[in-house]
Amino acid sequence: MIEPLQVFSDTCQVNFHDVDRKMIQTTTYSITKGIQYVHCQFQQPSHWDIDKKGVVMYQPANLDQGFIQLTYILTETALEHKPGKASKKSTPKMVEMTTIVFDSDYLEQFAASGVPDNTTDKILSFQQKESFTTVIQLCQKTQLALDSMRDHPYAHSLRNMFIQSQAQMLLLYALEDCLLDEKEEHFVCKFLVNEIDQVKIAQAKELLIQRIGNPITIKELSRKVAMNECYLKKGFKEIVGSTIFEFYQSKRMEYATMMLREKGLNVTEVSDLLGYSSISHFSTAFKKYTGIKPCELLFR
Repeated sequence: MIEPLQVFSDTCQVNFHDVDRKMIQTTTYSITKGIQYVHCQFQQPSHWDIDKKGVVMYQPANLDQGFIQLTYILTETALEHKPGKASKKSTPKMVEMTTIVFDSDYLEQFAASGVPDNTTDKILSFQQKESFTTVIQLCQKTQLALDSMRDHPYAHSLRNMFIQSQAQMLLLYALEDCLLDEKEEHFVCKFLVNEIDQVKIAQAKELLIQRIGNPITIKELSRKVAMNECYLKKGFKEIVGSTIFEFYQSKRMEYATMMLREKGLNVTEVSDLLGYSSISHFSTAFKKYTGIKPCELLFR
């Protein structure tokens, strides 16, 4: 099993350096032979801006022990009510992380017999040679399954039977979400069924990368790809998995990290290259993204 916190650190651009001391509870056990379940709860670090997300990780059997790992993270704001006062004092957000690992021996029973002719069968039979990690959005069905796994009336063998059934449903939803090439009608935004609109979203994504040091407004971006602003924002989030701003910021920070660590540029030079109006604005954005100041990276 791959460490779930590291999975999110690598795929969702979240720094987990201070999670350990905020850990409250962890539960780990094998549901049945071939499925491992981990549930942990901790206080949300102050630098987080992530709400809820899922990550699907696939490792083919040719790399070692093949597996599919599902990791879900949920945050919830708790409000503390004090008697006799109308105001509400916000308490730290609580975070719940659920990880389910299916090994190759368990999943091969679901693969169709014969030579696989689609991506799903190649994955379940572990004949898909390339590993992948995909961020997925949490739909209502997934949320309900996760809630059921956490709060249920069963114990012992019945508990294992129930959680196994919910784990299989989560895997089904995850594969439906990440294997877009087999489902033309998958999109929540119906206009994305049109291939032309999908191409426009891809163009917008590439244009953002090209303008990494010259920020572009959403209005200007929508004009360049000839798409309504509202459609562009909704379609971009569905296809890419993040908002336009989140995607653009992640790319800027990845570029900044590379320039500081590998190219030897100083903070002022990187700030100028990325089009920031001041070094302080750049430093604030960099720390929010990485958890450290850009000058600290220079001395590592």
